[in-house]
Amino acid sequence: MPSKTVAVGSAVGLHARPAALIAEAVGASGATVTLAVAGEEPVDAGSALMIMTLGAAKGAEVTIESDDIDALEKVAELVAADLDA
Repeated sequence: MPSKTVAVGSAVGLHARPAALIAEAVGASGATVTLAVAGEEPVDAGSALMIMTLGAAKGAEVTIESDDIDALEKVAELVAADLDA
C-alpha cells in the first residue's frame, strides 16, 4: 500500500480541530486511509477520535497509508499544515 511520512504541523498536535478536519477530508474522499506513529498500530483516519488517540504532537512523524493516492496526498498536506492558524 502506498505511504508517506510527514511531520505534524499543528502547534498543539493532532488534537480535536485538526483531527476533525482530517477525518472530514477522508470521509469526503470515500477512501480508506490510515495514520500511524512509529511503533504503534495504524488507526482509521476517517475517525477524529481514533486520530486523537495517536497522541501526535507538533513535529511527530506520522505515516499515512492509502491505495487512493489523491486521498493520501490530501491527508499528508493536512497533517503537515498548521490547522490552528
